[in-house]
Amino acid sequence: MYSTNIDGETVEFGTSGMLYRSNKLMYDRKTNTLWNQFIGRPALGPLAGSGIKLEILPVTVTTWGEWFAEHPATTVLDIDTGIYRPEEYGPEWEPYSIYHSYRISPNTMFPVWRQDGRLDTKGQLFGLLVNGRAKAYPLDSLKDHPVVNDSLGGQNLVVVSSPSGGSRAFQRGNFTFSPTFPPENDFAPTQLHDQNGRQWQVQDAHLVQVEDPSRRLPRIPSQNAYWFGWYSYYPDTAIFNPNP
Repeated sequence: MYSTNIDGETVEFGTSGMLYRSNKLMYDRKTNTLWNQFIGRPALGPLAGSGIKLEILPVTVTTWGEWFAEHPATTVLDIDTGIYRPEEYGPEWEPYSIYHSYRISPNTMFPVWRQDGRLDTKGQLFGLLVNGRAKAYPLDSLKDHPVVNDSLGGQNLVVVSSPSGGSRAFQRGNFTFSPTFPPENDFAPTQLHDQNGRQWQVQDAHLVQVEDPSRRLPRIPSQNAYWFGWYSYYPDTAIFNPNP
């Protein structure tokens, strides 16, 4: 997810219908510049080569049950858009849902020239880019490791996940975290404790120390992606190994 603020102006984006390395190209409706949706940079058009990069906003891919439990006052986007029939917005595992055949296929829609066999072509991952260094965390690995203390690009971080695949990454400073309560019912741990026994609350934007809420550790922007897409742009990426 990106901010659509460009030089202080909110700009509307649309989908071009074109692909680059089997990833969508979007366009802005102000200049008709084509934008690479994977890295948030202009690819072709008036803004290409300008050095502009869209700000990445934190996002969590999770289940409705997990989200609603944490945010009971949330609003929901109406599926009656007038573009697709409401019934087409079915669960991903239903055969009638949009792109169901693509999701269950092990192959990409079009050939991808840069590939790596360490993970399945369409293996799903949680990706981090910190100070120019990239790392992929396979979702299957994170299901069994709800709290991962790690370092990337010279920065200590912690990845907090639920069995459903919802993950968030936070700076952790010199702390080492463990889950206070194990995930239950596919929900992520809501509290962690550090090596000193202090409790921290997991929130959307920060880790917050319970006894002193002024102590906060900020969230790190992330992406959920297929392995082929991540590797296409970050060929020097590291891969999280739970059993090095």
